[in-house]
Parts: sequence; structure tokens; C-alpha cells
Amino acid sequence: MVSEIVEVSGHIIDSLILPKILDEIIDLDGNFEILEIAIGKRKTDPSTTRLRVSAASEQKLQVILKRLARLGATPLTLREVELVRTRQDGVFPSQFYSTTNLPTFVRYQERWRPVQNIEMDCGIVIDPHTSRASCVPMVHVKKGDHVVCGTAGVRVTPLERSRHKDVFQFMGSAVSSEKPKALLIEGVARAMRSTRRAGQKILVVGGPAIVHTGGGPYLERLIEAKYVDVLFGGNGLATHDIESALYGTSLGTSLDRKAAARDAHEHHMRAINTIRACGGIRQAVRQGVLTKGIMHACVRHRIPFVLAGSIRDDGPLPDVITDVMTAQDEMRHHLKGVGLALMIASTLHAIATGNLLRATVKTICIDINPAVVTKLADRGTFQGIGIVSDAASFLRELCHDLKLPRR
Repeated sequence: MVSEIVEVSGHIIDSLILPKILDEIIDLDGNFEILEIAIGKRKTDPSTTRLRVSAASEQKLQVILKRLARLGATPLTLREVELVRTRQDGVFPSQFYSTTNLPTFVRYQERWRPVQNIEMDCGIVIDPHTSRASCVPMVHVKKGDHVVCGTAGVRVTPLERSRHKDVFQFMGSAVSSEKPKALLIEGVARAMRSTRRAGQKILVVGGPAIVHTGGGPYLERLIEAKYVDVLFGGNGLATHDIESALYGTSLGTSLDRKAAARDAHEHHMRAINTIRACGGIRQAVRQGVLTKGIMHACVRHRIPFVLAGSIRDDGPLPDVITDVMTAQDEMRHHLKGVGLALMIASTLHAIATGNLLRATVKTICIDINPAVVTKLADRGTFQGIGIVSDAASFLRELCHDLKLPRR
């Protein structure tokens, strides 16, 4: 048997971090011995424990230590990170450390250094001239970069249960349609005010169902009231918003009468064609062609938006970024400073955004289908919490709780 002593500290009892660590060791056929444990006596006191972790082979022990590192347990023996230089652009060394979206530190030149711009499923590059550690997507690594390999010298800080009663503590259980939505949405409104007071940005990731369900005017009110700092979506959201602004329909259905309008099935294509003729959404607003709607509000109030394309897009609108790597980079650029993300009636763009977000960004997923929230968590955005609701009902209630004036 080979063994290693690890240490973990923080709110490891009430955040269930210690039980998760012990479960991981047992599930991976390892053994543990608790050498020391000091439990905080007050609510704000941290707890600390040291464990001897044993496994049948060095290889199995390293697998266990890698899993424990993601829960914040690090070997007591301080080691420097192992750096390997890349041999070609866009390819990490074979043993590269694959990142999580949790706050991460690396030990380099006898100091713990924070990893900048952390996101999941990337690598870590250290600049030997500045000693700066950065999270780098695979596609952006360059030949000769110094890449962190293995788990030695890497420390991850797991998320802990909130010390304060807020919507994120209240919604700590799995998503359920049985939760009292009015209380949840009140909590979301408080979180939005708090985020704004802290000087952080609020991101909305929206799907076309916002428009289909009649929620467009409520999202406009949020934009006008400065409760939206950046908008992510796809060709569908913008197209159906513009269709509703130009023709009063969404996918051919009248938003006033909630019935299919005659020969209106082609309205979304005519809307795209109109915007293409103008040169883009911003140009259409300036030329007075587009005078209302979500996209109009973004342009009018200088709210940046990123429309990422997909293979099924009609048109698309000229503003849609069809190169997915370029779209990812543009999204990364606008995620700086985001403290709260609302993902409303969107699956693909919500998952894509979740992959880019730090775990410390409060993330709320609103969808009529509970499976969307589950899928988001399964793809790594475990900090996401869910509200089962249609988009329009959620946005209407949110505007009411934020006391936004009726238009």
C-alpha cells in the first residue's frame, strides 16, 4: 500500500465537503485514516482535517488524489507544479491538468499563484517571465508554452454553502416544479439588486421561447432599467424578436391573438431579409427600420450582445457569429465582471455559457423543462440552480418584484 497525507480546511462539515471526500476515497477502492480534525465552534469558524489516504498502487493513489484535489484536499507535502513545454500549436502535452471552473491555485517558485480567467475543460499555462498562471483553451495554446501537467502543486477551492440566507441557499436542493416560485423569484430580484450594488454585471442568456411565450416586453423592461449588462443568444432569439417587432408574430403566430396568422409562416425569413438589407441590427435601428423589441433595446441602451450561430440557422442575421471559436472568444470577453447569470429558456447556449463561467458566478436557469437544469449541472455547471417556469411568467413576476414601471 502507498499513502499520502492530505489536508482540507474551510466549511467542510456543513458544506458536506468532508463526506464527499470520504465517499470518493471509498468509491475508488482507497482507504483513509483521519489523523486530525478540528471543527469550528461558531458558524463562521472554519474546520480543518488531515487524512492519510492509502491505495493499492501509486497509479490508483494518484487517481484518488486527483479527485480529492477537486474537492479542495491537497497533499501536505508542498510540491511545485510540473511544467511541460508544448510541441505544437493547439495541442497540450499528454498529461496536462484539465481545469475545473472552481478557483484554482498553482504552486510555482515556492508561492501559491491564482490561475487567471479560470473555466472548465482547459489547461493552465505559466509565463516563466512574469510567473503569471492563466487558464488557456486548447485551441489557443502555442508551441513552447509551459503547461501544468499532473495534479502536484495544484490546489482547488471548492464552493461552500452560503453563510447568509439567500435564494442560493434556499434553492440548494435539486430542481423541482414543487418549489414556491414567488419566493424564488423574490430571491432572484434581491440577488440582482445585490449584484448591481456590488458593481458586477448581470448576464442574460436567452432562447427564442422568451418571444414565443410573450416575454419579450418584460426582457425589454429589464434592459431599459439597467438590470441586463450583456445578452447572449442565437439567431433564433434575435430573429423572432425582430419578427415580432416588424410583423407582430413569432414563428407565424400572432402574439396578440395567440393564433396562427394567415401566410405568416414566412415572416421570420422576411424579418431576416430586412435586417440583412440594412446591413445588421444596429444599422436597422439607426435607419429607423427596427423601432422596438429586445434587440432594439440593446442597441438603444448600448447593451452588448453576442449572437452565436448554429448549423440549423435560417439566414442568418448579419450579426450572428457563425465561427464557433470566434463566438466563444467573444463570449469570454464579455464574461469579465459578470456576477450573476440568468439562463432563460435556452439549452444549447446556456450549456455553452456554463462551460465558460467561473463556479463563483451565481447562475439561475429558468425553463419549463426541469431536464434542462439537470443537463446544465451534468455538463459541469453544478452551481446552477433551477426554476421550473415558462419564460414569460418568470419575467413578468421578476419585473413586478423589481418594481419596474409599466410601459
